[in-house]
Amino acid sequence: MRIGIVCYPTFGGSGVVATELGIALAGRGHEVHFITYKQPVRLDLLSHNIHFHEVLVPDYPLFLYQPYELALSSKLVDMVKLHKIEMLHVHYAIPHAYAGYMAKKMLEEENIFIPMVTTLHGTDITLVGNHPVYKPAVSFSINNSDIVTSVSQSLKDDTLRLFDIDKEIHVVPNFIDIAGKENPFTECQRELMAKKEERIITHISNLRPVKRIADVIEIFDCIQKEMPAKLLMVGEGPEKESAEELCKTKGIEHKVMFVGNSNEIDKILCFSDLFLLPSEKESFGLAALEAMACGVPVISSNTGGLAEVNMQGVSGFLSNVGDVDDMAKNALFILKDDAQLMDFKVKAKEVSIKFDTKNIVPLYESLYEAALRTMVF
Repeated sequence: MRIGIVCYPTFGGSGVVATELGIALAGRGHEVHFITYKQPVRLDLLSHNIHFHEVLVPDYPLFLYQPYELALSSKLVDMVKLHKIEMLHVHYAIPHAYAGYMAKKMLEEENIFIPMVTTLHGTDITLVGNHPVYKPAVSFSINNSDIVTSVSQSLKDDTLRLFDIDKEIHVVPNFIDIAGKENPFTECQRELMAKKEERIITHISNLRPVKRIADVIEIFDCIQKEMPAKLLMVGEGPEKESAEELCKTKGIEHKVMFVGNSNEIDKILCFSDLFLLPSEKESFGLAALEAMACGVPVISSNTGGLAEVNMQGVSGFLSNVGDVDDMAKNALFILKDDAQLMDFKVKAKEVSIKFDTKNIVPLYESLYEAALRTMVF
């Protein structure tokens, strides 16, 4: 198949999943075209099966906000015609599904019929999409997609609760390349991050309020009072400055490293002993899955789709949102005993295997084939 993928090309979960999906599809023999405003951050190499087409938005003084949706839909039309793309897969409901629908209608004027799969990722539904300004467009875009998927049952339930949807929503979870997570690093590299006796605790996110960054600091503070530990904060976002101030207030700034956005996530995770994700809301919890695939147990909240990823008492523990004391208690339970920690590390990796790329990507392929069969020419 020749597949066009539309996504946000950033460090966010939806862009990462879309990029990894495209790479996996290319590896299975499909021709993949990424169509977005810059090359996705996880897309390192282009090949005869992987292509990138940049969406350019002219800067006209007439517009207060430049019309990306118009530029994207026009680019989609051009790329479908030029490269004979057979299928559009848009990630994130707005503006991508809306632009994809407009491209479909323009193509139909030229007797070109192409199905569109829309994948819902989270904040496109629960935060941005549910805003009264966007809600009618989101409902329209979902209902006019040929196939709709969500990354968790929790997100599917939220979508059906918040919107008037008459399309079937297929749950296709996020995935990860387990084979690509084998640890190629040496112990001496670990010592660049922490002393030998220190446990390494990690948090990775876009440091937005929904991630409850202060809770991460509070949990770590409880841990470091009981044992030598170092906290690695990976990512950039609006909560970074206040988190740094909180560390200074607690006198633990020398034990917390803010490393910014990183392309060495696997290296950081392979030396980590515990992953913290106390979010207010997570539609799936891709960061938790990435940690588990690297053999890192997870302490998380029990919100959204996290309970579908992090298995209670096996790959880690789940607590109520904001229950810092319980999260700290569970963290110490895992970390205080070497044998206990190793057992959780092994089980975390075992749980992650069901989300392996080879188990999930064929589900998308089946949906593509179903969408193609339903097209009316």
